[in-house]
Amino acid sequence: MQLLKNEKYQAMVNWLIETFPHWEALDRKSLFISGASGMIGSLLIDMIMFHNQSISVENRCLVMATSRSEEAAQARFASWLGREDFFYFPHDISQPLPSLPRLPDLLIHAASTTHPAQYVSEPINTIFANVQGCKNMLELATQKPGTRFLLLSSVEVYGENRGDVDYFDEDYCGYLNCNTLRAGYPEAKRLCEAMCQAYQKEKAMDTVILRLPRIYGPTMRMSDTKAIAQFIKNALAGEDIVLKSEGNQLYSYAFVGDAVLGMLYMLTAGENGQAYNLADAGSDIVLKDLAAMLAEMAGTKVIFDLPDNWERAGYSTATKALLLAEKLKSIGWKAQYNMKNGLHLTLEILREEERNGI
Repeated sequence: MQLLKNEKYQAMVNWLIETFPHWEALDRKSLFISGASGMIGSLLIDMIMFHNQSISVENRCLVMATSRSEEAAQARFASWLGREDFFYFPHDISQPLPSLPRLPDLLIHAASTTHPAQYVSEPINTIFANVQGCKNMLELATQKPGTRFLLLSSVEVYGENRGDVDYFDEDYCGYLNCNTLRAGYPEAKRLCEAMCQAYQKEKAMDTVILRLPRIYGPTMRMSDTKAIAQFIKNALAGEDIVLKSEGNQLYSYAFVGDAVLGMLYMLTAGENGQAYNLADAGSDIVLKDLAAMLAEMAGTKVIFDLPDNWERAGYSTATKALLLAEKLKSIGWKAQYNMKNGLHLTLEILREEERNGI
């Protein structure tokens, strides 16, 4: 997809840029991000690069980015390649990092397998892209005093709701069976968070953690096997929405633009050593209601197709996972999109991409 040619996508990016009030905090900074071509990282890069175009050359933020697939990145970042304020190189973040053009002022570890099929087919990489990648990024961060490190973590670190709360605050700890294939993802995220605390204490590092709910949006990959991604693909194709369970799971979701705004607030206003939840009540929804909402938008219906054992192995067993985000809101963040308008915009942009054959 060449989203940067999409007028609706451009309008969304410009709106998000206007919404964030602290761009001056990124002036003349250098930022390094792993997982750059993923759903979240790619939108962050587009926002920074669009913003760079509106300011003087000497004040621009240098974006240094890496991901595993050079081919995907070349297509995704075609508009930015060759610019002096953008540097990309392909790399497996679980391997030692090469030298960068500059030591970064800001680092974001966003590289991770992120959907059920990958958890089952790449269980080892699921762990090491998170854990070893986090270590490599943290070690890089130690080379320059005052560097801020942002870890993208997940609602999954909380495990399953024990039935004693409606919302998870940042101190909650639920049940997690670590002796399963699926546990590689949440356990890896937990260990990454523990490493952030270790580096913050032992090496006086500046680290912040953003725990994300389930994310969706127009930068999603068509290979994504998360339930909401499958629903969106069904809706785009004008097909019935296929629900792989009874659909009673109650989860927090967030539009990708709101996730990126959360990252920017964490980079500029998050408190060193702290973890923050990102969520909004306007995007908390039961899975079968989410399916029904997309079916209504597509003019189709919801059908049930229970998964086989291979599919089920990659799915979360959590039935209620709602995040309390008052801590993040206290530093200025607020959601710009609720579930309905976020899904509507996602479908609009992706349908335009299909019409253009991009």
